[in-house]
Amino acid sequence: MKRILNGINEGFIRKGASEIRSEDLKRVIEKADEIMEKIVKGGPLKRFISDVVLLIALVKDYWNGKYRRIAWGTIAAIAFVLLYVLSPIDIIPDVIPFIGLLDDALVLGICLILIERDLEKYIEWKNGISKCEDDVQKTDPSVSPEAA
Repeated sequence: MKRILNGINEGFIRKGASEIRSEDLKRVIEKADEIMEKIVKGGPLKRFISDVVLLIALVKDYWNGKYRRIAWGTIAAIAFVLLYVLSPIDIIPDVIPFIGLLDDALVLGICLILIERDLEKYIEWKNGISKCEDDVQKTDPSVSPEAA
């Protein structure tokens, strides 16, 4: 088992990311609810709930053209990891209780370390968008909260 988990590293994620195509981003978006269901179920993945919400939002904003200040390699790594987590058949099959999710947690954790700076920039951008929407609502009485 230790030898199997040792194979999950930065190179593993980069190799997986190199095989990602734009249609895979669409699949992440279409399967977002299923990905979240798997994360929320518990076990070692539960601690990644807020991270996965952020990763899915980033993929959606990239797909919709709202946020493009990020390298394709980063987006591809995110898509690879989210699709890896979704797949029940991976390095350690998810049907093995608890242990089957360890590889998913490891892949997620490594990815988050690799893309940390890009995520920070995305969060700043996202917070800037929210702040702008809040400012518009505060300064323009004709803008209802539902419209912004």
